[in-house]
Amino acid sequence: MQKKQNLLALVLLLPSIVVLGMFVFYPMIKTFWLSTQLTDLMGNPIKFVGFKNFINLFHSDSFMTSITVTMIFVIATSIFTVLCAYFLAILASKKMRGMGFFRTIFSATMGISVTVASILWLFMFNPQIGLFSKVLAALHLPDVNWLSDPVWALVAIIGTTVWMNIGFAFLILLGAVQAIPTDLYQVADLNGASKWLRLRKITLPATEPTLFFVMVVTLINAFQTFGQVDILTAGGPDYHTNLLVYSIYQDAFVNHTIGRASAESVVLTVIIMIFTFIQFYLNKRKAAKYAG
Repeated sequence: MQKKQNLLALVLLLPSIVVLGMFVFYPMIKTFWLSTQLTDLMGNPIKFVGFKNFINLFHSDSFMTSITVTMIFVIATSIFTVLCAYFLAILASKKMRGMGFFRTIFSATMGISVTVASILWLFMFNPQIGLFSKVLAALHLPDVNWLSDPVWALVAIIGTTVWMNIGFAFLILLGAVQAIPTDLYQVADLNGASKWLRLRKITLPATEPTLFFVMVVTLINAFQTFGQVDILTAGGPDYHTNLLVYSIYQDAFVNHTIGRASAESVVLTVIIMIFTFIQFYLNKRKAAKYAG
């Protein structure tokens, strides 16, 4: 009987195992293998070089700049996306006339493709006809080279990405906020609790699991950012918006150095795993603290 159950479980799992093997595990193994190879322009392995590609990466100024910029970008994007989405979710959870319109507006970025959104922001950052330049001119402030200044270019990419990602985070967090029983707020009101105390003692604890989920998803999405970088800055100026994913693309499909690109992919995977494990560890410690 047990053998039949095990066989049935294997048969049911087989399609998933095959799909994961073809599209997840095989590419991962192949990428790691290519990272140890010297390749030709077609990506064919020529010579086994071990960890030389990794050593060359960490001796490369452009790669180290990409690592630094990616860390700044990911942390800033994740924090601002979750904070803004959470603030909007709390506002949109109020029972007021016309609030459905604002909920639609706040989540509308989910329906806009990366390409369309990036082109929209490209026009807004234009120094001649862009909205931001006109606002600065109206306020008699000096103009800003949004996409050609190293610092402002990164700020522009972060702002664009936050705007693109905020719709998904808002929708998930809105569901979590609306699921909080209203009885808790009524009791808090009867006890004279302030809005800040209600937020800290009721809203935050009740939505903490959802906040954790949104933070993890936002973090991983930030590491995978590509389209807006390609359209807005193409990794410039001077590699200051050359995020790791865009660096991988450049090395693989522009410079045709597949071995180096594969090594960068391995490094990116390890970094994402480290960040994810840290988040799960911190969440586990917090859960254990509350349980204790």
